[in-house]
Amino acid sequence: MRIALFEPEIAGNVGAVLRLCACFGVPVELIEPLGFLWDDKRVRRAAMDYIDHVTITRHAGFDAFCEAVRPARLVLFTTKASESAYEFSYQPDDVLLFGKESAGVPPAVADRCDAKLRLPIRAEVRSMNLATSAALALGEGLRQTGQLPT
Repeated sequence: MRIALFEPEIAGNVGAVLRLCACFGVPVELIEPLGFLWDDKRVRRAAMDYIDHVTITRHAGFDAFCEAVRPARLVLFTTKASESAYEFSYQPDDVLLFGKESAGVPPAVADRCDAKLRLPIRAEVRSMNLATSAALALGEGLRQTGQLPT
């Protein structure tokens, strides 16, 4: 299982996702362009020394990303989906895809995904933080597939 971030905009969020993935032994795919300089010290500050314990692959764009990860299933997390992340059957090689913080993913990207899921939240709020969403989704996927570290 892997986490993929589509054009992430906030260095601190990426750092937090890197730390999360280091803890679970899950690779991270970053789909460019990024909304910050990669050497931005905020990434390292949020990821701390965990950044040295996670595999990071950067892709020049969505097409390059798809070429690299297919035939794995792309599972998009979006507030626009109707299927709950907790009612979905994950597979061990799924790529859990999260859109940019301000706008998610464009329709053309969503159309290329194999599944679209939502994390159920209260109707009065818009969305959760990117790293929080990734943690909930990854935890459920790893739990279902028996890949949680012991």
